[in-house]
Amino acid sequence: MTSDILERFVTLWVVIDPIGTLPVFVAVTAGFTTAALRSTALQAAIVSACVLLFFLVCGQILIDQLGISLNSFQVAGGIVLFLFALSMIFGDSKPQRELQAIEGDREVDTSTVGVFPLAVPSLASPGAMLAIVMLTDNNRTAIPDQAITAGIMLVIIFVAWLLMLASEKIMKVIGYAGAAVVSRVMGLILASVAADSVLSAMITIIETKSL
Repeated sequence: MTSDILERFVTLWVVIDPIGTLPVFVAVTAGFTTAALRSTALQAAIVSACVLLFFLVCGQILIDQLGISLNSFQVAGGIVLFLFALSMIFGDSKPQRELQAIEGDREVDTSTVGVFPLAVPSLASPGAMLAIVMLTDNNRTAIPDQAITAGIMLVIIFVAWLLMLASEKIMKVIGYAGAAVVSRVMGLILASVAADSVLSAMITIIETKSL
């Protein structure tokens, strides 16, 4: 049970990547008052948590309605997460990608930056949405199973909120280069988790001779 919780925590920490969000937060809140900074951080945390909770609940319903088996979804999801991890490792780092997106959108509404780009896609990224569905798909009818995943996700979002509040101090220590390095290390960990997910599903398929 402990190892399962640890695996879920690591997976969600990597795909949500609170450290990688810090450069984005600093960039979009430049010139904000202390009150505005706190309000934006809280908005980002609440919206991202709601989005991920929505996918946790509705993702399960969609999978059930489509009749997709656990093993099939685990293989497909693992492959997608692996590709997502490769983009984190070899492509632009998360901070670089999202800062470029901000620079390309000159009409970003400063009153809603907590929603875009901080909540979505920085915290509640496509990878995070997929991962949270995968992590609760191993037992579709178990409410405690979903509650554990939801609890872990909320803890990570809470940590992300605390980090955003202390973003200026943290960025002075690690800098943008440090945040990019952390993002790439997270990508390597995610690639390992995704590969393990695919291999586990393939072994189950071979052993049971069914999807």
